[in-house]
Parts: sequence; structure tokens; C-alpha cells
Amino acid sequence: MVELAARQSELVAYYLKAKCWVEGSPFVQEVEYQKRVVSEAAISETAFLREYAWVVLNSGFREAVVRKHFNFISLSFCDWESAEVISQNRDVCVRCASSVFGHRGKLQAIGETATLIARNGFEWLQKCLEVDALSTLRSLRYIGDVTKWHLAKNIGLDVAKPDRHLVRVAERFGYSDVHRMCREINEQCGDPVSVADLILWRFEERSAHTRQQGYS
Repeated sequence: MVELAARQSELVAYYLKAKCWVEGSPFVQEVEYQKRVVSEAAISETAFLREYAWVVLNSGFREAVVRKHFNFISLSFCDWESAEVISQNRDVCVRCASSVFGHRGKLQAIGETATLIARNGFEWLQKCLEVDALSTLRSLRYIGDVTKWHLAKNIGLDVAKPDRHLVRVAERFGYSDVHRMCREINEQCGDPVSVADLILWRFEERSAHTRQQGYS
């Protein structure tokens, strides 16, 4: 019990340090957005398409690279107006976006998912998400066992994404998985699991970048 309490105390202290840094950085806007998303009852079709594309494009790429081109990619895909509009202009959308983003397979996957939603209707997708959100997300192109958590978090589910940064933090503080670690933060600090995930991820990403640059 003493060891558990010490571990929890160390985790909370580290989290509060990370939170303080994030709140003083431009990334605080992401935290506020995550809080809003997790409190909303449902996500719109436009928002789902945008978040799906964001997660697909970021998988295996540095976020800064995707962020640099995401506005243009969004414009290429009709600003995610609707799955129907993207489906009708699918080839043009992919061709236009490929001028700034070279992974054509990912761009085609976005078009294919839009076509799937257009064919079946967004209400169909919403019902599937209500029944089994993670399995539904995992069934989409370019969504894997880790990225399903990323997309789930981005569309408003209060979950954590077990990426390499958070896995390292969990191991450091003796937790078997990032979900349990973020739930612990939720219980101790009151922040949603998905917000704890984002704060730790941003802080760890910054720390990793600083180490790569050779700074202390």
C-alpha cells in the first residue's frame, strides 16, 4: 500500500508539472478543445471526417509535417463538407491533396471511407459507434490497434491512446497500461482521461524533441 501511494503521488506530481507547462504553451487550446469534445453528446459528420483524416495522415508521420499541410488537404477534400460531396469528387480530392502529401494510399483511404459513409449514411455509422465504437473504428482503412484509440479520443470518447510516449510514462511509474494510468490521474485530479492523455503526450513530445536537439 505504501509503495502504491508513493507511485500515485509521483505520477500526480509529474502530471501537474506537465499540466502547468501545457497551460503556459500554445497547446492549451488543444486541451480546451478536447474538454469540449468529450463533453458533447455526438460528433457531426464533418467533424468525424476531419478527425478520421487527421488520425490516418498522422500515423507514421511527424505531427508537425501533417499540420503544415492539413489546411490544404482539408480544402482538397471540400473542407469535409459531407461524405457525399467527397465521394462524388473523390478522384479530384485525392489528386489535389497528393500535390502536398505524397502518401497516396492514405488519401485514397480517406476517399474510400467517405464513400462508405455516403453509401450507408452517417446515422448508420453513429449506430455502429454506439454498439461498439472501437471495433467500428478499427474496421476503417488505415485504423489500427493503436490509432483506433487516437480516433476514439478525437471524436469524444474519454479514452487514452497507448502510443510510445505514454507507454514510456506508464512504465516509468509502474502502470501496466496507459488506460489505467490516465484513469488514476482522473481519480486523483479530476481531469478527463482523454485530457490527461493529451497533456502527458504534449509534455513528453516536447521533452523528446528537446533531447533530440541536445538540450538539457
